[in-house]
Amino acid sequence: MDLKAITGISGSALRAQSLRMRVIAENLANADSVAGTPGGTPYRRKLAVLRPDEGGVQVRSIETDRSEFQRTYQPGHPAADANGYVLKPNVNSLVETADMKAAQRSYESNLNAIDAARSMALRTIDLIK
Repeated sequence: MDLKAITGISGSALRAQSLRMRVIAENLANADSVAGTPGGTPYRRKLAVLRPDEGGVQVRSIETDRSEFQRTYQPGHPAADANGYVLKPNVNSLVETADMKAAQRSYESNLNAIDAARSMALRTIDLIK
């Protein structure tokens, strides 16, 4: 496998993991948000769905998590419904933090693969001289 192919594959993974980290950061930023109107729906968690490609990996889509919202009883809250419940986002900060760590590690692994391929190519050139 040549350097161009390796950097192409790892580069596609870097782009995919970068987008995944942006989606996770958006989820974390909205973890404590509520609806702007009484009884409204709050932020819904998003997920970056990746798919393999012949030249690496691509983001297939960014989908919303359809799981249930958290409900808390806060009758005086401006976003409370008629029964006094406030809907909170379906974002679990611990899950998002673990996903962020996994995306960071994948990103770093692909950077290391590019660096290793570049080093091997440079060593090969040195041997040819």
